[in-house]
Amino acid sequence: MQWQDFAERMAVLARELLAKESVQDTLDAISAAAVDLVEGCDAAGILAVRKGRAVTLSSFGDMVETSDRLQGELGEGPCYDLARRGSGERTYRIKDMSRPQPHWPAYAQAARELGIGSMTGILLYTDKEDFGALNLYARRPGTFTEDLETAGWMLASHAAVALASARTIDQLENAMETRHAIGEAMGILMERHRMSEDDAFDVLRRISQHHNVKLRDVAQTFRTEHDRR
Repeated sequence: MQWQDFAERMAVLARELLAKESVQDTLDAISAAAVDLVEGCDAAGILAVRKGRAVTLSSFGDMVETSDRLQGELGEGPCYDLARRGSGERTYRIKDMSRPQPHWPAYAQAARELGIGSMTGILLYTDKEDFGALNLYARRPGTFTEDLETAGWMLASHAAVALASARTIDQLENAMETRHAIGEAMGILMERHRMSEDDAFDVLRRISQHHNVKLRDVAQTFRTEHDRR
């Protein structure tokens, strides 16, 4: 593997990831970059486990979503275990899927039928948060050598930092939008019913609690109805 070329492309990718406009754009770019940067990788995706359920956050190429779905249904598989950190590991590498896989016998059989020859995966994490597992697939057995696993790890490290940044920005933007929506809804109530600021907020809060709806959604409903009048 040409490490100098790889390092230069990783530097470009790092800047591109930080420039993405949303968390989903960042996730999709990571999956695409894995196929582009890691030699022999035919498909890649990011799997998370939420309350025991496998969730495909992003996929690039064939077999990824089917593989994730099967692991969720079977409750076993390397990506599934890594994403939920049940094994305590942060990486895995399966050199040859045609050989017996005692940890995941049912999934291994399904993977062979999907045409998966070898796999490797790296946990996407920072000191504060796990984002899921970045999983790389190849049709040919023996594709993912130690060098290529290292390349995947380097990609995952850059990706985790970019995801943390994207999520922070996304959360800040959502918070700003929420405050703006609530402020407008309060203004509508104050003008229409001559309420104080505290009373207007209390009305929104009580509706939110009574109907089990997020305060932001209640505020947005008020804004929509006001615009229609």
